[in-house]
Amino acid sequence: MSRPAGNRSLGRAGEDLAAETLRRRGYRILERNYRCPLGEIDCVALHRGTVVFLEVKTRSGEAYGPPHEAVDRRKRRKLTRLAQYFVRERRLEGAPLRFDVVAVVWDGPSPRVEVFENAFEAAED
Repeated sequence: MSRPAGNRSLGRAGEDLAAETLRRRGYRILERNYRCPLGEIDCVALHRGTVVFLEVKTRSGEAYGPPHEAVDRRKRRKLTRLAQYFVRERRLEGAPLRFDVVAVVWDGPSPRVEVFENAFEAAED
């Protein structure tokens, strides 16, 4: 599988690869690119009875550091608010929740995919 050209194509291919990897690991994808008035979540899944909110970061290399490190405090707060909105909208209050990050590095002929379970706790404002 060759690396796609362009950031948008790379990001989309990374999200597709992440979804495929997650399915193989037993995640059941509930939503991809979930949108609400607050923004977008890359992926929402169910894994071992837990609702998982996933951020997918794809890079063509690690010159700027590992992709998962791009999920900074500001991004964590935003993902937390988006997750709260999703939970209210779907009436999932009380369900166990988790935040995972999927890092995709496409710096050679084959991409590397790493899933960071429980990558961070829900952020406080």
